[in-house]
Amino acid sequence: RSSELAENHHEVAAALAAAAMNINGPRSLEDTLDAIVHAARDTVPGFDHVGISLTHRDGRIDTRAGTGKLVWQVDELQYSLHAGPCYDAITHGGVTVMDDVRTEERWPTYVAEVEKLGLRAQMGLQLGDDDSTLGGLNFYSLSPGVDADAVQLAELFAAHASIALGRARFEHQLRESVASRQVIGTAVGILMERYRIPEDRAFQFLVRTSSTSNIKLREIAQELVTTSSDGYREPDPV
Repeated sequence: RSSELAENHHEVAAALAAAAMNINGPRSLEDTLDAIVHAARDTVPGFDHVGISLTHRDGRIDTRAGTGKLVWQVDELQYSLHAGPCYDAITHGGVTVMDDVRTEERWPTYVAEVEKLGLRAQMGLQLGDDDSTLGGLNFYSLSPGVDADAVQLAELFAAHASIALGRARFEHQLRESVASRQVIGTAVGILMERYRIPEDRAFQFLVRTSSTSNIKLREIAQELVTTSSDGYREPDPV
C-alpha cells in the first residue's frame, strides 16, 4: 500500500510540474486549462472526466475546458438548475462530493437528469484567490464512489488551476487597461485637433459624454476613433 501511494504521489508531482510549466509558458489561457484538466484526469484516480468552469461578474458560470462531451452536458444542467456538486463548490467554497447519484438526496431534480447521462459520482472544488472566486475544478465518474486520496490530489490540481486563472485574469485586465488608455488617448487627440481645444478640455468632453449617456468612457472613445477612421480619406496624389 505504501509503495503504491509513493508511486502515485510521484506521478502527481510529475503531472503538476508539467501543469506548472504550461501555466508559466507563453501558451493561451485555453491551452493552459486544457492541459490542467487532462493532467488531472490522468492522475486523480476514480474519475473519467475533468472540467474547469469560470465565474463572471453578472453571476454566470460557463465551462471553459473539459475532457469530454459529458462535462458540458452535466455542467449545462447544474448551472441552469443552480444545483449540483460543482455549483455548490463554486458558490459556497471548499470541496463538494457526490459519492453515488443513486443515493444522493441533496439535488433531486439534478440527480434524476444526470443519471440519464450515465453519471454516477462527482466532485467539485472552488477555484479562487485571496480576493474572489474564479470558478471551479470539476470531476465526473461513470462509477460510484470517491476515494479520500482522490480528494487530496484534486485539491493540489485546484491550487494550480487557481494560479493559472489568477494570472490569466491579471494579464487580461492589464491588456484591457493598456488598450483603454490607448484608445482614450487617440480620441482625446482627435478632439484636440477637431475643435482646437487643450488636452484637459478634450478629456473632460469625453467624461461628460460618458456620464450623460451612461456609456463607458472607453466605448465612447472607441466610437469616436472608429467614426473618424471611417471618414478618413487618403489625400489625392500630387
